[in-house]
Amino acid sequence: MTFKSLPLNKQPLLILVICFIFGICFQERVSLGNSPVYGIAGGCLLILVLVLFSSYFLHKARSYLLGFLFFGVGIICHHFNTVDGSNKNIHSASNDIVLFKITKKLNSDSKYKKYEAVIQTREGYTNSLIYVPQHNKELDFNHYYRAKAYITQPKPPQYDFQFDYVKYLSRKGIYYQAFISDKIYSSKRNDLTLSEKISQKRVEVLQNIDQAKMSIKSKAFLKGIILADRTEIDPETVRDFNRSGLVHFLAISGTHIVVIFGIFYFLFVQLLPLKYRKYAVILSLVFIWLFAGFIGFGNSVLRSCIMLSMYFIYILLQRKPDLLHSLALSAFIILLSDTYQIFDIGFQLSFTAVLGIFWLNQPILKYFPKQDNYFKRLLFNTISISLSAQLATLPLVLLYFHQFSFISIIANFFIVPFSEIIIVFSFVLTAIIAIGMNISVINTIYDAMIHVLLDVIHWFADFDGLFFESIPMNQMEVLLLLVIIYLMRWIIIRFDFKNSMRFTMAVFIFFIVRFSFNIIEYNKEEVLVQDFYKNKVLLVKNRNSVCFWINDHTEKDKVLQYIIKPYIASRRIHSVEIKIFPEHVQKVVYHGKIYDIN
Repeated sequence: MTFKSLPLNKQPLLILVICFIFGICFQERVSLGNSPVYGIAGGCLLILVLVLFSSYFLHKARSYLLGFLFFGVGIICHHFNTVDGSNKNIHSASNDIVLFKITKKLNSDSKYKKYEAVIQTREGYTNSLIYVPQHNKELDFNHYYRAKAYITQPKPPQYDFQFDYVKYLSRKGIYYQAFISDKIYSSKRNDLTLSEKISQKRVEVLQNIDQAKMSIKSKAFLKGIILADRTEIDPETVRDFNRSGLVHFLAISGTHIVVIFGIFYFLFVQLLPLKYRKYAVILSLVFIWLFAGFIGFGNSVLRSCIMLSMYFIYILLQRKPDLLHSLALSAFIILLSDTYQIFDIGFQLSFTAVLGIFWLNQPILKYFPKQDNYFKRLLFNTISISLSAQLATLPLVLLYFHQFSFISIIANFFIVPFSEIIIVFSFVLTAIIAIGMNISVINTIYDAMIHVLLDVIHWFADFDGLFFESIPMNQMEVLLLLVIIYLMRWIIIRFDFKNSMRFTMAVFIFFIVRFSFNIIEYNKEEVLVQDFYKNKVLLVKNRNSVCFWINDHTEKDKVLQYIIKPYIASRRIHSVEIKIFPEHVQKVVYHGKIYDIN
């Protein structure tokens, strides 16, 4: 296969969606006001008229006009999606009586249960995070709640190496945090929307799982792998999945949707006559969408459902399916409803993984033994797909998480081929529990199977020598890595002088750029004082090393996670030292400058 076999003019929808994404990113960066956006809207309307009623002389320019049209539409959509939903009248850093209803359950920690909610104070309504003490019972969608809460606005990061939690929350329309310490009063709701009724039903199924006779870890795993509720998975299990490179196994993705579609299709094929086979496909698609709505229409779920639907629509219409058209259409639908999704890590990883599978799977698969039976096809395709997705998403993983484990390649070889069995078993068990049945034998078998799975994953995660963290990576390096992965296809297909030289040059340029950034950071010296809860952290960077001073050794693990590791990755540090301030120290003098650490 050559470059000519995949001409871009055969993927017009993909190109137009890319132009749309560029428009979103442009508006996010430049933030045009109302007047320029209205001008762009007028220009887009003019382009639309020209495209629809253009003469012969404009025929050659039509493709460029469409590109500009979608670029402008991206700007317009993101402008109107970027609405400041905060209520400026709500007093922050104050105690107030709030009335609220929850909209989403979030991950808990050792101190608080966390929810997204709509709150009402004397000043008005706003979206907020709600922090409820762990000893309180779980909140649901069936009630309004009233409590005294301490309302604050999250603080923006002090320095560029920190995660911008304020921007993350604002993209979800959340501008406040409410901490509840007193008693919570509740009253029954009679005005639930259809979406809230579905969410409440999901909560009830989750509560039924809690009553099943299984270990806590197995229950949490079952909730995560089928109902997309990972809020109760313990930190140790999350760590094991991260370090083994199998965290995608917990997320509801294309594999889950295809397997669950297969379950519905199998059932309908058994129930319907052969001549109604196409109706089995249609009914299976309907139930897949119902399932997606039930678990909350996550990015990967929505993308998978749209792509699966497009694939079978092509089949039913007796046309050849096109993966890139399906991918582009699903991206456009998701971004049209919420342009902020383009900045969501899950969205980026999900679509990059599918592109990687499209680009690398078939070339990699040719290096496996001949797939002359069903088992070999299943095994080798699963491994090649997993490897393709890992290679494609590696640059983004390094950019956002700054870690990589070589054991993940081996772990995926062993675990992923059995994922379909685990998903089928988990789905069937969830359905049994949802209808109120509790079959102890099935629960015991499932519990034993998940314990073995988690033990194997923990074994993989313990290969510390193959796990690397705090890997520095910036956007320029990511772009070059993506180019390298793009060129890798031609090396795999045909290793000749032209392809190898092109690939080698890309790798050479990447290392030149990376070395340049290393030199720039190496020559920087800085002293920073970082607020950390009620304490402060002093860091002193000298070329390639840094010393962190903290005044509370009990907070060392949290400082390591939220300050030290991000700083190391950002500044490309090799040598790290952590020291504890002597007791009662209030100020530090360094190179003639006084730093207040009280």
